[in-house]
Amino acid sequence: MADRIYVNVSTFVDRTGYVTPQVIHWKDGRKFEIEQIKDFRPADSFRNPTRSDRYTVKVKGETRYLYFEKTGHLFPNTLGRWFVIPME
Repeated sequence: MADRIYVNVSTFVDRTGYVTPQVIHWKDGRKFEIEQIKDFRPADSFRNPTRSDRYTVKVKGETRYLYFEKTGHLFPNTLGRWFVIPME
């Protein structure tokens, strides 16, 4: 799998537990508002052995993928972490 860039993400969690990512925060301080969530699906594969979800999002008018890697089985005190894969 390509190099991952781990990012901070501001989210909204509704009373049913559904997580909606809202803003992507880069390490250098830039913020990117998520304008739309176009799709959500599990992203597990043979290349990516960790359990993760893939959000197809619209940011600055462009479609991008945002992943949530579920790390609970690796690190019991964390739910997971967000990452993106750089565009080539």
